[in-house]
Formats: sequence, structure tokens, C-alpha cells
Amino acid sequence: MSSSRMSITSSTMRATPEVLPKADRRQFSAASKLRILEAADCCTEPGQLGALLRREGIYSSHLSKWRWLRKQGQLQALSPNQRGPKPTHLPEHDEIARLQRENGRLAAKLAHAEAIIEIQKKVSALLGLPPLEQ
Repeated sequence: MSSSRMSITSSTMRATPEVLPKADRRQFSAASKLRILEAADCCTEPGQLGALLRREGIYSSHLSKWRWLRKQGQLQALSPNQRGPKPTHLPEHDEIARLQRENGRLAAKLAHAEAIIEIQKKVSALLGLPPLEQ
């Protein structure tokens, strides 16, 4: 063996007993997903999208999934929610109940007015009066 060749000794390939921590999965917030999607939507030149994916360290499948979530309207729902049971009474329910009561009241008032108009038409026909022009 010539002296110019370098040999690998067991000291350079010694295994370390240190256990490396398992890498955690990256998690993106809804805001960062929307930011990346907006940047991806602005990519018009060839190679821009690839550069964005490399810069952000994501795959094109991430964009596909996030675009689908955005289309479904679920991307905004990914922001952290409060834990615990959901409130049973919401302020929107009061407004909906009020509007339903008002709608019922107005429908009854309309039915009453239509009945009066029908009676007036019948009385006008019985008395031989010409119908009112509207």
C-alpha cells in the first residue's frame, strides 16, 4: 500500500452513543398557510413556484391540500379554538328568534290585509260598483 493513499481507521468511524432527538413534525399556522398560498398564487414566471417551495421547505402536495382547505373554507377554522364545551346559548340565536317572531307577526298582518281586500272586492261586486284601479 502506498503512503499517498489515506486509510480510514476505526477511530474516525467510531459510533457515538449519543441518541439524536427525533425531529418534530413542522406545523404551520393558518396565517402562515394563507401567506404561502398568496405567495404561490402570485408566482407567474417559470421556476418561481419551485423557488418558493424550496424557500419555505414544503412540497407541492402541501399547496394542493391547503388550496383544497381554503376552497372548503376550513383554513380559517384551523386557528386555535378555545377548549372546553361549546356555549349552548349564542347571541346570534337571540337575533334569529327576534327576526322569526317579527316575520311571523308581519305574515299575519299581511294575511289580515289580504282578507280585508278580498272582502272589499266582494262588497264592490255585490253593490255593482266598478273595481278600484290599482
